Amino acid sequence: MLPKTMKAMVFSATGKPLQESELPVPHPSQGQILIRVHACAVCRTDLHVVDGDLKEPKLPLIPGHEVIGSVAALGAGAEGFQLGDRVGVPWLGYTCGKCRFCLSGRENLCESARFTGYTLDGGFADYMVADARYCFPVPERYSDVEAAPLMCAGLIGYRGLAAAGDAKRLGLYGFGAAAHIIAQVARHQGREVYAFTKPGDDKAQAFARSLGAKWAGSSDDKAPDLLDAAIIFAPVGALVPTALKAVDKGGIVVCAGIHMSDIPSFPYSILWQERTVTSVANLTRADGDAFLKIAPEVPVTTETHVYPLSAANQALDDLRAGRFEGAAVLQIR
Repeated sequence: MLPKTMKAMVFSATGKPLQESELPVPHPSQGQILIRVHACAVCRTDLHVVDGDLKEPKLPLIPGHEVIGSVAALGAGAEGFQLGDRVGVPWLGYTCGKCRFCLSGRENLCESARFTGYTLDGGFADYMVADARYCFPVPERYSDVEAAPLMCAGLIGYRGLAAAGDAKRLGLYGFGAAAHIIAQVARHQGREVYAFTKPGDDKAQAFARSLGAKWAGSSDDKAPDLLDAAIIFAPVGALVPTALKAVDKGGIVVCAGIHMSDIPSFPYSILWQERTVTSVANLTRADGDAFLKIAPEVPVTTETHVYPLSAANQALDDLRAGRFEGAAVLQIR
């Protein structure tokens, strides 16, 4: 029998810490599943929400969009899962299926999209509801904690990797949760990885080398080779001209964050010769299917730092301050 109430960490206003609250367990509506949350990773996007960088979140809001749990109840018409199935919940929580973007295979740009932990309540709680159509089965080789970062750091990182095309020499700016996953996929694909970190972050550079990076250094350093593409995971606009200088003719610079500080002006000469600056937004379900197939083949391993649900504010603070390598994960059960 399901409990009537649950614990949740609730965001109510910018500048205020999440509040530990006792709330009613939600009921799944048409097409939804009720999920008993086992683990939820803490993403930099969660920081952008609580710090006010992303405007107009649902309030009050339960954050969290890298969720692993088990199906506790099925709403009418929910398909694809059965009670007890392990399920992953990503950032993309709903699309209309009717707008020009959905109809052209670009549901990540849907005009009416809704997002887990931003415009929909997420996984910083004992239970949550989600549209079954936007959830994924979880590869068996991963524990709940290991799998949680795959749901965003992995999925969005994989979309960023796809945007880099067939780049052989790949630069990764900001070696956090997403980069440490995608570096492994890139190496599996036979690419050379060049990791760029904050100046003086020797620990992150050593971490990158341990995952197969050919070179690791500061974002201020010049790599030993010109890059074919660079993916910027750090939300720092000043890295765009830095990365443009690092890529060869015809190179691609991919901005993979949902938020970035302003990009400073830069001379046309570093963009010329058919260099490209592009961004990735959100994800599609096809991205999820593709990544969750390749992740166990690599196999991707995730570096995780576990916190209880009640310590969600500490996990956010530690992420903001860069106190760990890899990903923070709230272990809820």
